[in-house]
Amino acid sequence: MVATPSTMLPLSTVAPDFELPDPDGRAYALADFADAPVLVLAFLCNHCPYVKHIRTRLAEVGAELEQRGVAIVGINSNDVDSHPEDAPELMQREPYPFPYLHDETQAVAKAYSAACTPDFFVFGTGRALIYRGQFDGSRPSNNVPVTGADLVGAVDAGLSGAPAPEPQRPSMGCNVKWKPGNAPDYFG
Repeated sequence: MVATPSTMLPLSTVAPDFELPDPDGRAYALADFADAPVLVLAFLCNHCPYVKHIRTRLAEVGAELEQRGVAIVGINSNDVDSHPEDAPELMQREPYPFPYLHDETQAVAKAYSAACTPDFFVFGTGRALIYRGQFDGSRPSNNVPVTGADLVGAVDAGLSGAPAPEPQRPSMGCNVKWKPGNAPDYFG
C-alpha cells in the first residue's frame, strides 16, 4: 500500500465554507458549527486501511471532543463510481458519533487541499487553521498504539488559546479517489 501525505495547508487559513449532505440527505454547513470554540474536519472514507486502522479510536475521540463542546465533522470525498464501497448508503455503517458528510463534487476536498484519508484540520478562533496533519503516529503496519494524541493535543491548544503543538506531522493514508479529470493541481 502506497501512502499519500497531507498537503499541510498553511496555518491561519480560514475554513472555506461548505454545505454537504449526510447519507440521509440532511445538509450541514460550516455555519452550523459556529458556536463551537474549535472545529475539527476529518477527510475520511469507508474502505481505506489507514482509516480502518484508527476508526474505533476516532469514534471515541469524536465523542469525547463533542462532550467538551468541540464540533467534529467527517467528510467523504471519494469517487463512488470507482470505489462503490465509499457510497453514502454504506457511510451509515461507520461508528462515528459526529456528522459524516458526502462531498459528491469533491469541491470541498479541493477547497481544503485534502490529499489523503484520513486528513485532519483543526480550526480555532475566527475559524483560522491551527493544526493540520496526523491523528497520531500510528500506521497499519508500525505497531504504534492508536491514541489520537496529536489531534487531541491540537484541540486542547485551541480550547486554551495556546499555540498548537509542534512539530505538526502530515497525515498519511490512501489518496483521495478523484473522479476522472478532477484531480487538483496540488495532487499532481
